[in-house]
Amino acid sequence: MLKSIRLSRIIPPMMIGLAVVGWMMYRQLDLDELSKIAWSNFMFFWVFMAVMMYVIRHLFYSWRLRIMTDGEFSWPKSMELIVLWEFASSVSPTSVGGSGVALFLLAQEKLSTAKTVSVVLYSMVLDTVFFVASLPFLYLALGAIMIRPGMQSLTDLDGFGYTFFGVILFMSLYGAVFFYGLFVNPNTIKSILLFISKWGILKRFRSDLEKTAEDVVATSVEMQKKTIGYHIKAMIATTGAWVFRFLAINCIILAFVVDTPFDFYNQLLIMARAETMHVTTAFTPTPGGAGVAEYLFGGYFIDYVPEGIASLVALIWRIITYYSYLIGGAIIIPIWIREVIIRRRKNENLETT
Repeated sequence: MLKSIRLSRIIPPMMIGLAVVGWMMYRQLDLDELSKIAWSNFMFFWVFMAVMMYVIRHLFYSWRLRIMTDGEFSWPKSMELIVLWEFASSVSPTSVGGSGVALFLLAQEKLSTAKTVSVVLYSMVLDTVFFVASLPFLYLALGAIMIRPGMQSLTDLDGFGYTFFGVILFMSLYGAVFFYGLFVNPNTIKSILLFISKWGILKRFRSDLEKTAEDVVATSVEMQKKTIGYHIKAMIATTGAWVFRFLAINCIILAFVVDTPFDFYNQLLIMARAETMHVTTAFTPTPGGAGVAEYLFGGYFIDYVPEGIASLVALIWRIITYYSYLIGGAIIIPIWIREVIIRRRKNENLETT
């Protein structure tokens, strides 16, 4: 686990992302469009607001961690752990995420095994519930154009559209399975996972499936102790974190494209498109979606961001929302590891005295 968060792992995603942006700038950057950017207080204000969206997002995630650990961590500790969690996600393929590292991080903080597993597993369920609930709502409010520019109905589906609905279907299925396992009948899900683990084609995943089966039961026991207020607060924190994450793109587009419509419909559409783009890139093989996210940005927002500056705007977006966690993790990881080592030595000294 420590190898998976070593600092050298920040280099590949940075190089991939910057290489893609550099290639796109070489092909697309239009000096005429670049000259139209108003380097004014207005632009810097909205860039600052984009940063603030991510600060607020971080606070929501920290609040969720405090809720789910029953106040076990202080605000500073929660914020530190979220940086490490996000760093792990940033240096892992988006299809893998940082859940495994999150289990390791929380285990070092002396949480019980049941609570550690419940925090990570229930976080995944909450995130899935947010997407499965919000995307149909946005589709009903905005129509098919939320999926990609120019799309007027489901008859216009292309590769991105099929990918989008495929990911949503997959999210819905595993979200339903885990929800049933956590809140209805964990032993049934455990039996199913143990049965699947015996299939020859899934032999290499047997230990992971068996561990997940045990985790579902442990988390279910933990969840049954919680009140309805606990779940409501956890869902509010989850919703706030995702909404403010996507609103950062609204602020960045407002900063660099001065004629961006400011009405509710267009701003909701930009946010919905950001959510759609995130879902579409949910299973990319590169760390944190590096390169893929930068490449897709211009296509998803071509009706708001001129092609000639799309690569530049994408770079600013990724600096604020992605590279910041790589840098933050590089700063905090050595401090955190030192704290863990000191804590272990103190415990060892106490045990020997």
